[in-house]
Amino acid sequence: MPHSQTRRAFLKSITVAASVSAITPLAGCRLVGGAGRMPNKRPNVLLIMTDDQGWGDIRSHGNEAIDTRICDELASEGARFDRFFVSPVCAPTRASLLTGRYHLRTGTHGVTRARETMRSAEVTVAEALKQAGYATGCFGKWHNGAHYPHHPNGQGFDEFLGFCAGHWNNYFDTTLERNGTSFKSKGYISDVLTDAACEFIARHRAEPFFCYVPYNAPHGPFQVPDKYFDKYKARGLDDKLACIYGMCENLDDNIGRLLSCLDELGLADDTIVLFLTDNGPNSDRYNGGMKGRKGWLDEGGVRVPLFVRWPSRIAAGTEIVQIAAHIDLFPTIMDLCGLPMLATEPLDGVSLVPLLQGEAQDWPDRKLFTFRAWGGAIANIGGAVRTQRWRAVKARRGWSLFNMVADPGQKRNLAKEEPEVLASLRDAFEAKTADVTKAGFDPIPTHVGYARRPVVTLPAHEAMLEPASQQGIDYLGKKGWANDWIAKWTDTNAFAWWPLKVVAPGRFEVSVLYTCSPANVGTRLRIEIGGKAVEGIVDIVHDPKPLPSPDRVQRGEVYEKVWAIVKLGAIELDPGEVRMIARAVEIPGAQACDIKAIRLERTT
Repeated sequence: MPHSQTRRAFLKSITVAASVSAITPLAGCRLVGGAGRMPNKRPNVLLIMTDDQGWGDIRSHGNEAIDTRICDELASEGARFDRFFVSPVCAPTRASLLTGRYHLRTGTHGVTRARETMRSAEVTVAEALKQAGYATGCFGKWHNGAHYPHHPNGQGFDEFLGFCAGHWNNYFDTTLERNGTSFKSKGYISDVLTDAACEFIARHRAEPFFCYVPYNAPHGPFQVPDKYFDKYKARGLDDKLACIYGMCENLDDNIGRLLSCLDELGLADDTIVLFLTDNGPNSDRYNGGMKGRKGWLDEGGVRVPLFVRWPSRIAAGTEIVQIAAHIDLFPTIMDLCGLPMLATEPLDGVSLVPLLQGEAQDWPDRKLFTFRAWGGAIANIGGAVRTQRWRAVKARRGWSLFNMVADPGQKRNLAKEEPEVLASLRDAFEAKTADVTKAGFDPIPTHVGYARRPVVTLPAHEAMLEPASQQGIDYLGKKGWANDWIAKWTDTNAFAWWPLKVVAPGRFEVSVLYTCSPANVGTRLRIEIGGKAVEGIVDIVHDPKPLPSPDRVQRGEVYEKVWAIVKLGAIELDPGEVRMIARAVEIPGAQACDIKAIRLERTT
């Protein structure tokens, strides 16, 4: 039986309850009739990436505790890369994937405090394909800038449905956005994103399309429908691992729905499908015996699956042993589509087409680099260099060296035994670091004043807190991750600030999203922008409990709340780069009210 028939038979045996009333009633494309091949049409591209799913979270990678039937089938239908590498955390991988450049070149050097934002001048694969006539859509977690033009709609995507932060608070019946407008979704988030992607594919089936689906699972918080959780609990797994594996299998089912959509529309032969994940696993679990997990610079933190299927061009069962990385996918996609590269800043990646077509007998060894900017500082960059044989790692305690052919688990540090090898790789790393950081890490300002985006909400987790020690002001959580808020504000001399770029003059209404206990009513807030200011008193109690959350285990992130809004007034702003500063000028209680975000709405 052909693979597409096998997949359809399998998908009929599963039930995925997913619908998005704000999109269309279409669910998975089954209501759409098949379409024939479109003559003289460039291939479509379906790029799927999951979040925090490790290399070992695939059954065909030796993990018999998990079921990933669709991904295993996808790998067998095209090319499987044996040694494919990304960055150790989320946003950097996304920036490199989209631009073909090491993420430090793009401005992305962290995952929160707006360090995840990618410079708008960067040319993305979506922009390149859009210029070539492709319809472009992104459905999922963006994490490379929340505000236009750093938003997906400003970086080449005609359509965006999902969220822009590093993670989301709740995965059932949540609030997402479509092209800058919020809506209430219905169902489990991975199902919702799949519905949207399938609807996009169906609508653009007669023209070439680029559909990017960066799912947010199995990133925490750990939430999954009962049938998946119960299945893995019955196998004797603890709650966290049962949830993670359940989330991965739900993703597998949804990837099956995407592939079935292509089958039903007659597009499978004309669509390049790529699947990868964004970093190592987000817990200590099976990972093929590798050292490390998410956040680590070792093999287990950065080696991930890459499967590439294109039935008309890539032979089924292709196994590629040469090392490759996220920076290679932009030029590879353009090459597969027969398109010339746009004029961009210099790429770090290369086209992998010779490897995919079995024409790389003389493929040269390469040096692939990993970077981790601890604390967001140029002076504090760790990383690694990977060749076909060696991995040199610069961690906080210094350099180490491993022979990855003889010692794939990194058991034996050869730094002292192979000093010349280490010196060569260390020098290459330091030279590359100097090169990729030439543009610096100055904060990328949030743009306000665009007529197409009159409302800009600046979340607290994008703020810089002063003093830097965060004495007298802090975030509720430990790190100030996405969705966190300003709390513990006890000192009127402490403040928060955001870099802004006013792109057009206008009058802006200033509002604050807050919660306030009875003891802290009377907080006087002052918002200063470019030498002008508005202020007001928070005189209404709003102290809600966190919203119920169906977590399977205690989360490490903050919980979701309903926030009140207080309007402080309007400010006339002139074009230019300025700081927006939030001050608590009067704190009558033990601390000021908590601040979730500052909202600016251009009214004229």
